Amino acid sequence: MRKFLRFGTPLSASATKVMLLGAGELGKEVIISLQRLGIEVIAVDRYPNAPGHQVAHRMHVIDMTDGAALAALIEMEKPDLVVPEIEAIATQTLIELERAGKTTVIPTARAAWLTMNREGIRRLAAEELGLNTSPYRFADSLDELKAACTEIGFPCVIKPVMSSSGKGQSKIDSADQIEFAWNHAVTGGRVDSGRVIVEGFIDFDYEITQLTVRALDQSGEAATHFCEPIGHLQVKGDYVESWQPHPMAPAALTAAREVSKKITDNLGGLGVFGVELFVKGDDVWFSEVSPRPHDTGMVTMASQVQSEFELHAKAILGLPVNVELITPAASAVIYGQHEAGAIAFEGVADAMRVPGVDVRLFGKPASFARRRMGVALAKANDVETARSRAREAAGKVTPVKTVQ
Repeated sequence: MRKFLRFGTPLSASATKVMLLGAGELGKEVIISLQRLGIEVIAVDRYPNAPGHQVAHRMHVIDMTDGAALAALIEMEKPDLVVPEIEAIATQTLIELERAGKTTVIPTARAAWLTMNREGIRRLAAEELGLNTSPYRFADSLDELKAACTEIGFPCVIKPVMSSSGKGQSKIDSADQIEFAWNHAVTGGRVDSGRVIVEGFIDFDYEITQLTVRALDQSGEAATHFCEPIGHLQVKGDYVESWQPHPMAPAALTAAREVSKKITDNLGGLGVFGVELFVKGDDVWFSEVSPRPHDTGMVTMASQVQSEFELHAKAILGLPVNVELITPAASAVIYGQHEAGAIAFEGVADAMRVPGVDVRLFGKPASFARRRMGVALAKANDVETARSRAREAAGKVTPVKTVQ
C-alpha cells in the first residue's frame, strides 16, 4: 500500500502530484480537497473548461479513450497518482503503465478496467465472488437482445455495458419495446461497444449507496470504513435526490456491508467506493460499484464530518479518515432545463433562505435539459424534513438562457 511520508509544495520541484482523469463536478470537489493538503493537481477531461479544470493547477483536454494520447500525457506530467473520475478511459493503457511501474492508479488499474465495463464487474460479483445479483444476459445485436429478454422475462432493464449515470438505460415491460431500448442503449454509452446487458427486474423495497472507504490504519494496512447508508431516488437511471442516513433493519445493514467489503476487498487499493445495492426485507442484491466518489454521495457535503471527497483525498494519500455522520441531510439535483452554450441562474438567494440549505453550482460550460448543473443540500433533524427542504430549494433555482 502506498503511504506518503511527506507532502511537497505545489508548483515546485518537491510537489506531490495527482492527475484526475475526468474533471466533472465530483472531480472538482476531489481537487479542492487535495489542494487543501498542498497537492499539485492536474485535471484532464474530454472538453475544455470542465468544472475541475477551473480549480486545478493545470488542465488538459484529450480523448481519454485514446491510449497513446493518455500514455503520452502521463509520461509528460509524471504524476505520483492517477485518479480516474469517469469510466470512459483507456483502462488497458493504465494496466500496462501500472504493470511497468510508471504510475500508480487509484484504487488500482484493474479496478478501473473492471468497473468501466458492466460485464466485467457483474461477472466478478456473481460468478467469482458469489454475490446475490439479478439474473442477467449479454447481447451484441438486436436479435440477441430479443432472445435474452425472452429468457430473462419482463419487466427487465437494458443498459449499455459501458456507461454511467443512467445513460442509455431503459426499463421495458414488453417485447414491443425492445428495439427502442436497443437503439437507446447503443447510442447512450460513453464508449460505443455495441454490447448491452439485460437484467431481470428486482421488486426491491429501496436501493442504497453504501459508501465504502479503504484507508490505511496505524500499522499501514488497508482497513475498511463504512459511511451511513445513502438512499436515493432515480428517474430514468439518473439520480435526482439522495438522503442520509437511510433507515435499514440491522440484518439488512450487516448484509449490505458484507457485500460491500467483499467486492471492495477484491478490487483492492485505497479510496472511496460507491457500492449500489437493492434491498428487500433483509435480502440484499449487488447492483454496481464505482471505485470513486458517487453522485448520490454529494449529500455528504452536508451530512458528514468529512465529505466523500475529503475521504477520497485523504484515503488515497494514506491519511486517516473519519466517516462520522453529524446530521441527517439530503440533496436535490438542479437541472439545466435548456439546450444552450451557456446559462445563468436566478433564485439562488431565495433557495439559500430555506432553513438549513446550501447550494452548489458546478460551473459546467454548456447546458442540456437533463444535464446536472448544480445541487441543493439541506440539513435537518430528520431525513424527511431535509428532503423537503432540498426539493424546495432546488425548485427555487431557475436556469435562464443568456445571450451568446
